[in-house]
Parts: sequence; C-alpha cells; structure tokens
Amino acid sequence: MLISLAACLTGFLFDFIFGDPVWLYHPVRVIGNFISFGEKILRKWTGKDSPGKELAAGTILWFLVAGISFAIPFTVLWAAHRIHPALRFVIESFWCYQILAARCLMKESGKVYDRLKEKDLPGAREAVSMIVGRDTENLTYEGVTKAAVETVAENTSDGVTAPLLFLILGGAPLGFLYKAVNTMDSMLGYKNEKYLYFGRFPAKMDDVFNYIPARLTALFMTGAAFLTGMDGKNAWKIWRRDRRKHASPNSAQTESVCAGALRVRLAGDAFYFGKLHKKEYLGDALRPIEAEDIRRAGKLMYVTAFLMLLVFGAVKLAVIV
Repeated sequence: MLISLAACLTGFLFDFIFGDPVWLYHPVRVIGNFISFGEKILRKWTGKDSPGKELAAGTILWFLVAGISFAIPFTVLWAAHRIHPALRFVIESFWCYQILAARCLMKESGKVYDRLKEKDLPGAREAVSMIVGRDTENLTYEGVTKAAVETVAENTSDGVTAPLLFLILGGAPLGFLYKAVNTMDSMLGYKNEKYLYFGRFPAKMDDVFNYIPARLTALFMTGAAFLTGMDGKNAWKIWRRDRRKHASPNSAQTESVCAGALRVRLAGDAFYFGKLHKKEYLGDALRPIEAEDIRRAGKLMYVTAFLMLLVFGAVKLAVIV
C-alpha cells in the first residue's frame, strides 16, 4: 500500500533527523514486558527438568508474541484507515520512526568514540557496555574499539536494514513482528541452562527472519564501501572468505564486510559472563584499528540503509503502481 511506503520513508527520515523519541514509552518495551510475563506463566507449566515441555513452551510463547505483535498494529491501522487515511499515515509514520534505530546506534557508538578520543578508558568501557553483550571491564583501547565497530556492523542489519525491509514489505505490522522476533531472541536465545530448550525456537526463528536481510545488507554494504571511498574490493574478498566464521549464520555477514572495508581485523575471543568464548577472526589486520573506525562503520551503516531504501522502495512503488 502506498500509504505504508510513504510512512516508511517518513519514519526513516524522522529517525535520521531526530533519533529515537526517548521521552515516549517504546513499543518494544511493551513487547519485552509481554515476553517476560508469558515466560513466567509458561514456566509454571513446564516445571523443572523437562526439556520437551520447555521447548514446547518456548514455541508457544513465540507464536503468541509474534501473533499479537502483528495483530494489534494491523487492527489499529485498519481502524485508523476507516476513519481517515491521513490518520493511518500519521500513526504508521510514527511507528516506523520508533522501529528504526540508526540514529540511536550512531549516538551510542559515538559516546564510545568520544571517550576514546579523550583517552578515557574506564569511560569508554562503560559506554561500550551499553551496546554490547560481552564483558567489558578488562578491555583495552583496541578491544573497546573493536567491540564498538562490531556492534555497529552487526546492528546495521538487525537494527536498521532488516526492520527497514520488513517495513517496506508490510508496513508497521510486519515491522513490529520483526522487532518481536528480534526481542525474543535477545531475551530468550541464550545457550545456557535456563534457556537451552525454552529459547531454542525463538533463537532459530530469529536466524530464519534475518537470513535474507543479513545477506542483502552485506551486498549493499559492499556497494556502500565503494561509494564512501573505503576498500570495496577488500570488503567483497573478506565477505566471501569469512562470512561463515560465526556460530550464528547471520552475524558474520555484515561484520566481515565491515572488516574488509576498513582493512582491519575484527572478532576473535571474547568473555561473556566471565566465561571465555573462542571465536574466529574476521578480516586481516592490514592496519591497526583506531577510534575513527567507529565513525567509518557508522557511515557505512547509513549509506547501506539509504541504498536499500532507495532500491527496495523503488521496487515496492513499481509493484504498487
């Protein structure tokens, strides 16, 4: 629908200009609260030491959260359209604005950059701890910089281009469905004793939903590397070589492109909750990583997003017309 496409474009521009409206309670927090509530209820049924019931409960919760996250905005927008198409456009534009997170990612990674430029390592560690899941208290300047760059690269897909693609395809309802899937993975998709079975289906579905967007983003990011004067040829080379060097089928897609474009080495071993996790490196250390690479990764993110909005928006418009 043309209204949804216009709302997506408006939301993208609002996010680019203003960033996340932190003064307003975010819908994703509502989704997160519902996930927590549903988990508490379902765990009363599963009891303890029942992998089969935990797997079933996690699957049930996924369908409930995903279905409601799609149904509520769909119904609201349908009712708004019945009142007046302009009302639907306003509501959907604002929701698209909330779903996208490019400016927020730039702002938070920018805090890490600022602390690094000030030679404030404790401050940089604290700032990067807000945007990564790994332990940060013992990270060096290089480790902090790598963590920030990796987060921008990975979240280019998860936080920007993937939701953007779902918004273009199905408007805010599909965008909220994607955010629900992503939120369930971040809350439940751990491979620890508590979530090994309960979170297995949500984690797998996040892989499914991000499979195509991650690869499309990697391809467009390679193009963005050429357009921004970075090493596009090396980005293509490293992506082809290293895109599968991650436990997740999707995470290394954009990280490998970014490593190649910046001519640095990313990833490697990291500590999570005090436990060392062995990881392969992405890219080649053709030069030392530096704080400025955080900004370069952000530039790659924005140009990638603009390219995808332009291309897929034009395709959607052609289909509508």
